[in-house]
Amino acid sequence: MKSDSSKPDNQSGIKPKNTALKLVLAAVAMFGFGFALVPLYDVFCEITGINGKTAGPVERVEQWVDTSRTITVQFITTNNAGMPWEFEALQEEVEMHPGAWTQVEFWALNPTTEDMVGQAVPSVSPSEVAQYVQKTECFCFDQQKLKAGEGRKMPLIFSLDPELPAHVRKVTMSYTLFDAGAFAE
Repeated sequence: MKSDSSKPDNQSGIKPKNTALKLVLAAVAMFGFGFALVPLYDVFCEITGINGKTAGPVERVEQWVDTSRTITVQFITTNNAGMPWEFEALQEEVEMHPGAWTQVEFWALNPTTEDMVGQAVPSVSPSEVAQYVQKTECFCFDQQKLKAGEGRKMPLIFSLDPELPAHVRKVTMSYTLFDAGAFAE
């Protein structure tokens, strides 16, 4: 039997160089898409209001207060894995009228022997409520630097817009505390 030298060695007819190039290009494209997902997800959440992300600080303005209804606002605190701080809301919940400004305090303690920086990430549930939360002051806006053994009260001043949908009777504001890196002097 005579060998046909015009056929490639791998009986499928695909040249190995083209396959390798295509695989490398596909891997680079997937890697780039992975990086693009984070900002795309943030934009998507901001537009749709899902994931309970709230806006940054707002200017405090007196607004109409809807005294015909009362909303229960719960506060939940958690530490991300590896964050050794004690972190809690000093009030588990408050009753408030939409439009009224309310202040609550949180407590953080760095029980370690090292200076640390923490960052709280907020979330609101149900997620449709996020667009109605107005905060003039929140410890979540900035990184919190605590020296070894230092504790601190941290305020949250917020309001729920009076346009909050009538079916909402309970809101949960959650804060997850992360280790934001070494203490910078």
